[in-house]
Amino acid sequence: MPHFWELCKKSINPNLSAKAVEEMLIQHLLTERIFRSVFNNPDFARKNVIAVEIEKVIDALTSKHFSRSHFLSKLDRFYGAIEETAATIDDFSQKQGFLNTVYEKFFQGFSVKIADTHGIVYTPQPIVNFMVKSVEDILQREFGKSLVDKGVHILDPFVGTGNFILRIMQEIVEIKKSALPYKYEHDLHCNEVMLLPYYIASMNIEHEYYEQTGGYKSFDGICLVDTFEDQSIEQLSLFVPENMKRVETQRKSDIFVIIGNPPYNVGQLNENDNNKNRKYTNKGKKGVPAGIDDRVAATYAKASKATLKNSLSDVYVKAIRWASDRIGDEGIVAFVTNNSFIDGIAFDGMRQYLEQEFDQIYVFDLGGNIRKNPKLSGTTHNVFGIQVGVSVNILVKKSPSSFP
Repeated sequence: MPHFWELCKKSINPNLSAKAVEEMLIQHLLTERIFRSVFNNPDFARKNVIAVEIEKVIDALTSKHFSRSHFLSKLDRFYGAIEETAATIDDFSQKQGFLNTVYEKFFQGFSVKIADTHGIVYTPQPIVNFMVKSVEDILQREFGKSLVDKGVHILDPFVGTGNFILRIMQEIVEIKKSALPYKYEHDLHCNEVMLLPYYIASMNIEHEYYEQTGGYKSFDGICLVDTFEDQSIEQLSLFVPENMKRVETQRKSDIFVIIGNPPYNVGQLNENDNNKNRKYTNKGKKGVPAGIDDRVAATYAKASKATLKNSLSDVYVKAIRWASDRIGDEGIVAFVTNNSFIDGIAFDGMRQYLEQEFDQIYVFDLGGNIRKNPKLSGTTHNVFGIQVGVSVNILVKKSPSSFP
């Protein structure tokens, strides 16, 4: 276990705790059996590049027991409840929805702190549909491009269970089905830092491709990596060569569209939990790219006239800063986020930079801030069923050469 922990710190996140690694192993065990029994996919742990390596650790952990089943026998009631419910579902898409529910409830019940700092919320399908359709419309109208075009690289940096990539694949098929194999192999990218959703996204995306083409192909565009750390992370032993190769391929890709639902939680629900979002700073390190916290400090925070700027530590703020930098001179950023940046005092510098860096800004304010409006009791007035307000934001950056 100590050796595996060290490998994980080098490969995923240098601040990864031993407890987080234990939870990773638990997530693997949970997912592997569900995939095997609920989705009739017994080969997943053999085909997925990360699962193959973690299986070796699981084998070592269970080697002194009669069998893996005996080692996990105390969980039979838990698995049984899931499998019994899933047995009543025949359609794969309905099973996907069921799995998303299990995923949310697992983190909300077993790993409350992870759910808190990562802001785990499943994006409603109508919002995903709207965002994908909007991106395609803007690509055509402003750039003379399309999601189906070769070389239009698309990235979901916080993929969760894969909903945005799935919908993009479906949109590609609707426009030009023959374009899907190339896009799938070369132009679709996504990242996930937590193991359980990484597994689910991998299976969902690969199954969608199978449904559309009639043939199985591993999705090499998904990386198990912290998006905010991927420019400086050193991936060694455990995930070499495949995962690191994928990260390097994504780094070299000219990303044109960034789309998704970044986590949004400024810190935690309980200030006594010692559960703060991690810091990404390379301040004082020579020859190392600025961390995302350094970038936020040098831009949004520096330009702000507010006295209190804690809100700029929210992950969704970092995501917007990161995405603007990542697409470079031109491209589209489409995020559904906390809407506090629209009129919050601490976000004056952020709004200033958004105006400077983007040529077109579309903000669809969905409201739903329960904390600001006590009349909106409960969570039924919010599209995510959460307490903070939500907005869909589409930011368009055009290089001088792309203007008419």
